[in-house]
Amino acid sequence: MPNVLLLGGTTEASALARLLADRGVTATLSYAGRTEAPRAQPIPVRVGGFGGAEGLAAYLREARVTHLVDATHPFAATMSANAVAATRLAGIPLLALTRPAWVPVPGDRWTRVADIEDAVAALAGPPRRILLALGRMHVADFAAMPQHHYVLRFVDAPAVPPILPHHTLIVDRGPFTPVGDRALMETHGIDLVVCKNAGGKGAEAKLVAARALGIPVLMIDRPALPPRAEVTDPAAVLEWLAHAPAPTERGV
Repeated sequence: MPNVLLLGGTTEASALARLLADRGVTATLSYAGRTEAPRAQPIPVRVGGFGGAEGLAAYLREARVTHLVDATHPFAATMSANAVAATRLAGIPLLALTRPAWVPVPGDRWTRVADIEDAVAALAGPPRRILLALGRMHVADFAAMPQHHYVLRFVDAPAVPPILPHHTLIVDRGPFTPVGDRALMETHGIDLVVCKNAGGKGAEAKLVAARALGIPVLMIDRPALPPRAEVTDPAAVLEWLAHAPAPTERGV
């Protein structure tokens, strides 16, 4: 029987956790631990890091994990790279459950940039009112462009206020709707949206709202990752579990 480690923190990971529980598959869901009150899950949960690729490989061996599923956020590049390296060290198969990236459609006004550094540089110029839809991790980088008023939306209230001199903080948990995000943009006079190309349906409401209002979007491209097998449907993971190669002698 499989013993699955599911690297999660996404809607897709939660959907897969439910499928695994319903099928009676032994599995553990691992969170990074950045959200204070994650949603309850139907399988055992582990919170915290592993100590890099070698630490993850050691955990895979010790916990006798037979299959690793990476359903982390598309921008969790370090964790995803560690997963590739760790499964090679431990000799077990890896599958990524990821969301298709967003692509612009008629009416979108996107400017694409490669990373956070390029996004900050692109904001040089006169003051604007910006919906900074990036979560908490990279907010401090935008202090380099202090002339703007930033509207921030976090899942949890931060222990320390953001260092941006001009900002509005909204604490709210999705899923969000195009109607709600349009109202937010109109209320706060947003004239630019900055976001990562996370993909999926759960976070695209802001893009639909920006399109309807003619607001430009500064879109940060996904980071490059090592080659790996990927699927976009949680149900496809069950099919993979039924046919994935057995662990090698290095693994469990």
